[in-house]
Amino acid sequence: MMRFVKLSLTLLVLAAAGYVGYDKYRRYIDNPWTRDGQVRTQVVQIAPGVSSMVTHIYVKDNQHVHKGDLLFELDPSQYAFKVKLAQARLARAKEAAKGAKTEYERVKSIYEKDPGAVSQKDLVRNETAYFKALADIDAAQESLNVAKLNLAYCKVYAPVDGYVSNINFQVGTQATANKPLMALVDEHNFWVFGFFKESAIRHIHIGDDAVVTLMAYPDTPLKGKVESIAWGISHKDGNPGENLLPRVNPVFQWIRLAQRIPVRIRLIDVPKEVKLRYGLSASVLIQADSNTTHNP
Repeated sequence: MMRFVKLSLTLLVLAAAGYVGYDKYRRYIDNPWTRDGQVRTQVVQIAPGVSSMVTHIYVKDNQHVHKGDLLFELDPSQYAFKVKLAQARLARAKEAAKGAKTEYERVKSIYEKDPGAVSQKDLVRNETAYFKALADIDAAQESLNVAKLNLAYCKVYAPVDGYVSNINFQVGTQATANKPLMALVDEHNFWVFGFFKESAIRHIHIGDDAVVTLMAYPDTPLKGKVESIAWGISHKDGNPGENLLPRVNPVFQWIRLAQRIPVRIRLIDVPKEVKLRYGLSASVLIQADSNTTHNP
């Protein structure tokens, strides 16, 4: 009797193991799957809006920052001088406009009382001078606005919440306008790219459920949804090479490698213990039968 019980338990365990193995086998056969996945997010290239010398750096490499935090500061002296110069030009333009207005009103008054005392030509000339003075005020005001904006650009703030990366400059570095000095990894917009063989793409639809397993967290699978499927990839063959002739890589006729198409996966309810980082390796399983209403 004991032998029968042991044999039954053994067979039951083997049957359960066989079922689990078969279920996993069918799961990976019936649903598109790839080990070639990668975590991505938006990476903001932080660049100053003006050129000047770096005077202060307020963050360290890989530091977490919030939107609006001051990252670094440039020498503002030349731009502060330009603000004062623009303010002086605006004041001068306003004073010139006062004089032009007074003269125009004087000539206009005389013309209205005695048209013969002042010619029509003089009246028009003074009117034109007055309107030109008003235009000079507008131009001077805009120059002042630009000077103030450039002065404000000397302080560079974080545009999003995230992590500062690749600080490879120091105080005294000559910064160039619109040339990136550091990267800021956005912490709120992570997604996963799964690179699937082209033969599997027809089984994937927008809205399908996905299971993402990060190499860094193998015991914590993440839920996701297929957000989009790429409509094109770059190809090496055909690009200009030596003498502007097409460059074509040799291939073996009996080996035909499938192209990899990026599929974007939106992550859902990521656990707090999972710290997403740009570039983490991931495996992606698409549950192809999860979306009954497939989008085109």
